[in-house]
Amino acid sequence: MSSSDTACWKPYKGTKTTRSNSPTNRVYSLSTVYSLSTVYSLSTVYNLSTVYNLSTVYSPSTLYSLSPVYSLSPVYSLSPVYSLSPVYSLSPVYSLPPSTSANSSAPPAAPRPSLSRFSFTQIQIADVLKELQNLDPYKSAGLDNLDPLFLKLSATIVATPITSLFNLSFISSEIPKDWKAAAVIPLFKGGDTLDPNCYRPISILPCLSKVFESQVNKQVTDHLESHRTFSAVQSGFRAGHGCTSATLKVLNDIITAIDKRQYCAAVFIDLAKAFDSVNHHILIGRLSSLGFSDDCLAWFTNYFADRVQCVKSEGMLSGPLAVSMGVPQGSILGPTLFSVYINDVALAAGDSLIHLYADDTILYTFGPSLDTVLSNLQTSFNAIQHSFRGLQLLLNASKTKCMLFNRSLPAPACPTSITTLDGSDLEYVDVYKYLGVWLDCKLSFQTHIKHLQSKIKSRVGFLFRNKASFTQAAKLTLVKLTILPILDFGDVIYKMASNTLLSKLDAVYHSAIRFVTKAPYTTHHCDLYALVGWPSLHIRRQTHWLQVIYKSMLGKAPPYLSSLVTMATPIRSTRSSRCISLIIPKANTSFGRLSFQYSAACDWNELQKSLKLETFISLTNFKHQLSEQLTDRCSCT
Repeated sequence: MSSSDTACWKPYKGTKTTRSNSPTNRVYSLSTVYSLSTVYSLSTVYNLSTVYNLSTVYSPSTLYSLSPVYSLSPVYSLSPVYSLSPVYSLSPVYSLPPSTSANSSAPPAAPRPSLSRFSFTQIQIADVLKELQNLDPYKSAGLDNLDPLFLKLSATIVATPITSLFNLSFISSEIPKDWKAAAVIPLFKGGDTLDPNCYRPISILPCLSKVFESQVNKQVTDHLESHRTFSAVQSGFRAGHGCTSATLKVLNDIITAIDKRQYCAAVFIDLAKAFDSVNHHILIGRLSSLGFSDDCLAWFTNYFADRVQCVKSEGMLSGPLAVSMGVPQGSILGPTLFSVYINDVALAAGDSLIHLYADDTILYTFGPSLDTVLSNLQTSFNAIQHSFRGLQLLLNASKTKCMLFNRSLPAPACPTSITTLDGSDLEYVDVYKYLGVWLDCKLSFQTHIKHLQSKIKSRVGFLFRNKASFTQAAKLTLVKLTILPILDFGDVIYKMASNTLLSKLDAVYHSAIRFVTKAPYTTHHCDLYALVGWPSLHIRRQTHWLQVIYKSMLGKAPPYLSSLVTMATPIRSTRSSRCISLIIPKANTSFGRLSFQYSAACDWNELQKSLKLETFISLTNFKHQLSEQLTDRCSCT
C-alpha cells in the first residue's frame, strides 16, 4: 500500500466518536476503532494487495469513507470488515426519512407474506459465454466503442475475465461508470425537422452492460416469479405473458358481460413519459419490501447513480447530460424494474377490473345500470389517479379515453363524463388502439382489419414496384419478414371478425404470394397456397388459436387464461370419454359464444374428434400433430 493509503489507517487521536441515541445512526471512524497498522498485518492476514488489489481497483479513502455512506456497527470484528459483503450495512441508509417528499407521497406497498431474502449469486462463466456467443453482431456499439462482433468472436477468451468483473460488481456494489453512459440517437418520424417532438430517441447502452444486466435480470425475475410477487393482472415483460394474452383476458370479460345484457365501460389510461419518471427512492423502497438484501439495494442504488446520456447525430456527440430519474432506456433491467414500480397500482381498482401492461392500463367495469357502472368507474379511476400521483407518474389526460362497449342495449348519446382529479372531462371514443389492436365499441374489428389491409397493401405495392431488384429467395424472405408478422400479430383476437371482413385480408395475402411466385392474377388461391407451401390465413389463425388453448391447459399460459378452461370429468369410462375434453360454459347469444372461455372449449373439443389425445403431450409434439390435422382442403367448385 502507498504512503497516502496507509495514512488513512492511523488511529484518530482527536475528539471522541459521537454516538446518537439511535443504534442505526451510530457512526464510527474506522481509524479510531481499529488501529490496523499495529494490530494486524494486512499483507499477511488478508493479502489485500493480491485478492482485492486495493491500490488499483479500490481507493481506500473512497471504499472505507464511512461518513455519511457507511454506518458501521460496533458488533463488527475486524475480519468481517474486510469481507466486503458485511461492510455495507445499508438498512439505515435506505430507510427514507419522513421528510422525503417521495416517501410521503408514495402509496403503501401491498401487504405481502414473508419473503425469503434475495441476494445476488455468483454468475457462472458458462452463462456469460452463452450470452456473448448469442450477441447480434449487427448491433451498434455504445459510447465505449466495444463492438458486439468483437465480443462474439472472442467469447471463449474474454468470458472468464468478464465474468470475474461481473461478480466483482456484486461484491463492491459498484458498476463501471462507462456502462452507465447512453448514446441517444434521434430518429426522424416525420414533420418539422426543427421540432424535437418529431424525433424518436433510441438509447444505446454499452454491450457489456446489457450482457451483465441480462444475468442480473434473470436472477431478479426468478425471485419475483417464484414468490408470485407480480399482480395476476400484470402482463408486462413477463415470461408467457404478452399483448395477446392480456387482450384476450380483457375481451373475455367484456364479451361475457355483454352476453349477460350488462353495460360495460372502460378507461384507457395513458401516462406521460412513464419510464422516464420513475422515482429511484420509491423504487428502492419497493425492492426492499420484496425481500432484496442490503447488498442488492446498494447495488441498485449505484446502478441508478451517475447515469448520463449524450446525443449522437451525424457523427457528432453532445456533452453528457445527467439522468437523475427514470429507468434506463434501452436497458434489460429497465422494463422489469418498471413493472415492480407500478405493480401495486392494481390494488386501487376497487370494484372495477384492471389490467396492466407496462405503461398501458385499462380500467373497466360492468353492470345492469349504466349510471351505476359509470359511477363505479369514476370512483375506481380516482383511486388509480391517486396511486399514480403517489408514484410521481403524470396522467396524460388528452390521450386517456373512455369507451362504452355495447351491442344492443339502449345508451344515451351523451353519457355522464368521467373526469380527472384536475376536473378535466375524458373524451368518449368509439375506437381505441389497445396493445396494438384497434378495438371498437361493438368489437367488430372493422377498424383493425381496415388498418391491416391498408398497411399490407402499401408494403406489397412497394415490393411489386421493386420486384426486379429481388431474387426468388429474397422475395420469399421479404414477405416472411414484412408481411406475415403483420397478419400474425393478434390474429387469435381479431379472428372473431365476420368472414366478410376477414376475406379482405385474404386478398392482400394472395397478392403477397403472387409477388413471390410470379403467378398470374387469375391463379386460384388454392393453387397459390400449393405453389408457396403456405396454409390459408384461416388455417394459420386456427393453428395459433389452438396452441394458445393447449398452453392454457398445460398451465404455460398466464393464470388468468388457464383459469378460463376447465377439464371435463367423464361419468363413464369409454374410449371417447377418456379423451381430454373441456367443459363448455353457458352462453346466451351468438356474440357470447365468441368469448375465450366458450370458443376455446368448443374448438378444443372439435379438434379432439380427430386428435383423440388421452394424455397431455409436450407442446412441440402437439404442434407437430396439429400441423398434420389442420390442412387446407379445397372446397371450391
